[in-house]
Amino acid sequence: MQLRHVQEGMLTFVNTKSGKSRPVPVSKGLFEEIKNHLKQHGGFSFLLSAFRRALDKSGIALPSGQSAHALRHTFASHFVMNGGDILSPQKILGHSSIVMRMRYSHLSGDHLRSAIAFSPISSI
Repeated sequence: MQLRHVQEGMLTFVNTKSGKSRPVPVSKGLFEEIKNHLKQHGGFSFLLSAFRRALDKSGIALPSGQSAHALRHTFASHFVMNGGDILSPQKILGHSSIVMRMRYSHLSGDHLRSAIAFSPISSI
């Protein structure tokens, strides 16, 4: 990630697996920290290697090529478990199919209650 990818509270991910650029909103505080870091250090290409070093130090062994997947899955899981909807992680992570989105639906404590609340037959 470079400074030009950080604008107006958004991080824009480029060169993604799908080939599409993806803007992701971040909090004002995180936005400022990232912008300042990029101004001072120039880039974020080291993030995944830093995560891999942390995994090595912790003794956690992931299959080859799964470090980035673990970060993405953890984000989406915690987002949904904290009460977020299941559509947002799909947009943030760039999942193209509903099948990927549905992997996180079981983590939502309200997903069955909302099925009752919004059902057109619940008023019968």
